[in-house]
Amino acid sequence: MIVKKATIGVFGGSGFYKFLKKYDEVIVETPYGFPSAPMKVSKVGSRWVAFLPRHGEHHQYPPQTVPYRANVFALKTIGVQRILGPCAVGSLNPKHKPGDFVICDQFVNFTSGRRDTFYDGPETTHVSSADPYCPELRKLAREVAEELGLPVHGGGTVVVIQGPRFSTRAESIFFRKQGWDVINMTQYPEAVLARELEMCYANISVVTDYDAGLEGDPGVRPVSHEDVIKTFNKNIENLRSLITGIIEAIPEKRSCSCGTALKGARLSA
Repeated sequence: MIVKKATIGVFGGSGFYKFLKKYDEVIVETPYGFPSAPMKVSKVGSRWVAFLPRHGEHHQYPPQTVPYRANVFALKTIGVQRILGPCAVGSLNPKHKPGDFVICDQFVNFTSGRRDTFYDGPETTHVSSADPYCPELRKLAREVAEELGLPVHGGGTVVVIQGPRFSTRAESIFFRKQGWDVINMTQYPEAVLARELEMCYANISVVTDYDAGLEGDPGVRPVSHEDVIKTFNKNIENLRSLITGIIEAIPEKRSCSCGTALKGARLSA
């Protein structure tokens, strides 16, 4: 059996289930089970790209049940070295408005119980997460967004909650007071799993709403799933243009340190 190869992977998030028009489907069973959906592999310009909707093709996997390890491992299996991870986020910062893009450089994990590592033993492995997102891809994402005239913030911290419920007002106010910028349910452990496999990963957050803690601000109401999808759909073409532009701008060779993330991470007996 000939398996299609790709060097760039794209995860689809809420409202972003289709990206490639013509493609070959690739089904891969990993040591961690099957991924959320068959991978769609095709060319974007001169680059082979694999698209995988993290929630499944019918959004059947809520954030706490997404098979994150299988998803990331499946992309690695077909040769992917770089991953673009667009996702919907709520804003904790009044300056980050619905329709804006945020290229996060940090995350804070508030999830629990998720299978969040490939290294359960017997070889102990401690991968640094000081800088969890690829600096090369982040820079490209910001530059392409600016060239397209999209409202973009070149850095920010995303706090990742367990879901599937949204935050209480008190939780949202707490997150905002920490100085964090946006809130999401899927960035952990997806980003750190990619790092464990020495893959580059960039987050592209699409602000869809203001979180509950901003409710007291003028014109702001608590988040609803309907609002998230409505705003995301309004920005889907901007997201497609941004993702396509980033793919076309990615150089053949990596100049970041993501490919050596395991160097010095393993302890010898």
